[in-house]
Amino acid sequence: MDHPDPEIVCDWLKNFQSSVIAAMKGVDSSASFGYDQWERPGGGGGVSCACTTGQVFEKAGVNFSDVQGTSLPASATATRPQLAGRPFRAMGVSMVMHPRNPYCPTSHANIRFMVVGEPGENTWWFGGGLDLTPYYGFVEDAVEWHQQAAAACEPFGKELYPRFKSECDRYFFLKHRQEARGIGGLFFDDFNEVNFDHAFGLAQSVGQAYAPTYAAILRKRHHTPYKERERQFQLYRRGRYVEFNLIYDRGTLFGLQSGGRTESILMSLPPLVRWEYNLQPEPGSPEARLTDYFLKPRDWLNETPTS
Repeated sequence: MDHPDPEIVCDWLKNFQSSVIAAMKGVDSSASFGYDQWERPGGGGGVSCACTTGQVFEKAGVNFSDVQGTSLPASATATRPQLAGRPFRAMGVSMVMHPRNPYCPTSHANIRFMVVGEPGENTWWFGGGLDLTPYYGFVEDAVEWHQQAAAACEPFGKELYPRFKSECDRYFFLKHRQEARGIGGLFFDDFNEVNFDHAFGLAQSVGQAYAPTYAAILRKRHHTPYKERERQFQLYRRGRYVEFNLIYDRGTLFGLQSGGRTESILMSLPPLVRWEYNLQPEPGSPEARLTDYFLKPRDWLNETPTS
């Protein structure tokens, strides 16, 4: 199919949101996701689903939105600034999971679709990806995360995983800290290669890889004992997550610039966080290993789980 079908994408995104929530409830049976339906004054709306009562999840959110507008914000596209100011329809599902246990990584994923221009024009693209932010890293988890990311891309081109991994490493980087946010995964934007069916298939495959891969990691780690030292380090590292989302995150900027719902846009932020002046973990400690090893650029597909 050469022309996009936004209604097919919209229906899939709604089902995708439900499937992710079901998968997370499968990990945390105590998790109760509230459903908050909202409308955007400028056109469209969405459903925000948040959990703050789980035993595994300290905070989790899975948001669906489908909004329309008369003037596309410049933050919506990195490669086509000439489209700024055009009519648009933007839809997507975005999720962020903040577990309680410091040995469980935070995760994020989103799939989004954009149509720009007047009816009948053929300007559209998909974007999205998935990324993992550990506090105490495990090589086997990082390897599995990237193996599943590569498998999701492979049917659509072997070149896509290294390309999207590289984009992810570049995108989720705190320039003011000269530090990666996490161990990466996939990031793609402005993707409309081959045709609509091909691009949509890729977006679906990436989205469907997220929940089972992350759930498997949580099941391995959420019973790991921890003490106040690990908890305090988790809260400190969450500060990096906040810094990235408020300074650099394109989705946050687009949502705020397009008049989106602020509560839903900022639902990605962790519930508790701390900053400490010039914290320097003890050399050789598990805390130092995060920045010395896990947050350095790595070819995770060729790392060994015992390293």
